[in-house]
Amino acid sequence: MAGIVLVGAQWGDEGKGKITDLIADDFDYVVRFQGGNNAGHTVIHGGHTLKLHLIPSGIMYPHITPVIGNGCVIDPKVLLEEMDRLEADGLPTHRLLISCNAHLIMPYHLDLDGASEHRLGSLEIGTTRRGIGPAYMDKASRMGLRIQDLTDEHIFRKKVEAALHEKNAILSKVYGLATYTEDQITEEYLSYAERIKPHISDTSLVINKALDADQWVLFEGAQGTLLDVDHGTYPFVTSSSPVAGGACTGAGVGPRRIDRVLGIAKAYITRVGSGPFPTELSGEVGEHLIRVGQEYGTTTGRERRAGWYDSVIVRYAVQVSGLTDLIITKLDVLSELDTIKVCVAYEYEGHRYNNLPCHQTVFHHARPIYEELPGWQADITGCRDFGDLPKEARDYIGFIEDLAEVPVAMIAVGPAREQTVVRRWESRP
Repeated sequence: MAGIVLVGAQWGDEGKGKITDLIADDFDYVVRFQGGNNAGHTVIHGGHTLKLHLIPSGIMYPHITPVIGNGCVIDPKVLLEEMDRLEADGLPTHRLLISCNAHLIMPYHLDLDGASEHRLGSLEIGTTRRGIGPAYMDKASRMGLRIQDLTDEHIFRKKVEAALHEKNAILSKVYGLATYTEDQITEEYLSYAERIKPHISDTSLVINKALDADQWVLFEGAQGTLLDVDHGTYPFVTSSSPVAGGACTGAGVGPRRIDRVLGIAKAYITRVGSGPFPTELSGEVGEHLIRVGQEYGTTTGRERRAGWYDSVIVRYAVQVSGLTDLIITKLDVLSELDTIKVCVAYEYEGHRYNNLPCHQTVFHHARPIYEELPGWQADITGCRDFGDLPKEARDYIGFIEDLAEVPVAMIAVGPAREQTVVRRWESRP
């Protein structure tokens, strides 16, 4: 049995798609366990770039079964559009499995997401406005519709009727927006059903049987640790659990099924949207990281905020996800810098915080305490062995490793799959 979870160790956008693509060849299943099309995984395949939002990154491997787990929320229109793009690129999607218990994003969820953000004004959370939060709200309040409901028109109509009784009132009376009819939504969504039905499955059963048969399963998270609804920088978070524990609930497996947890972190740090960011850079260095690192959201195209590597955040990811390995991406983006800073702790009102502060006020106003390391001013994109890296780059990785107290298993030195230094990964026999 090999159940391996891959999660983001920062605020998302760490390069999980590239790493999933790199190691996916060893696996039989790749499972998305949370989030929706608010996620964006970018992988380079066959000389061109693929941007995936719902479908797991292992889709380009013909021997892999990609799975969208029960913890995800699905906009069926977006799903089918993504499937069509993949098919046009010569990547068949017939192996895709979708949990019968995954929830649907409905048209009113998108309206409510956008209207809520607009109403918050300067206090907006910074959502992707893809309806993710409202869909999870309905799931928690037991008003949601699930993928399996698409297979029974009578049930689907009944649930839409019940939902619209509340949603139309909110849309019209609170936000002054247009309302929906039962026929309008039913006609649209049942038109998606015929294409989606062949992919619907009891994915929890499929995954557990695969693990029983000693097959390899990769649980692929979206977003990152600091966006977790419980453990992130609330309220500037997503609406699901992208930490390792979310793989169990979001895929329907027990914790004893997990053998290894890989945490992905950039050699610096970024976040998109609103919220606190202790190491954020606003000057020349920050602009360099954004420009060279191409820090623009895969899903929204928004420019990301960039800052120095924050070891406090990564230690927190180690804590809440039980990371067994750390994978550092985009080390090459730092190559032109003379000196590089690493945040080793925070200071607030005379107190030093070596771990993430519990109180949000402290975190919002924390001042980073830095240690400075020399840069290497060399092109490292051609390096494939750790010994090929300049000494300063090796020292930087060693410093990160010591602060996290977790070994660095891989280092990405460029965007392509092969531009990776592998230190601790044994491919499947």
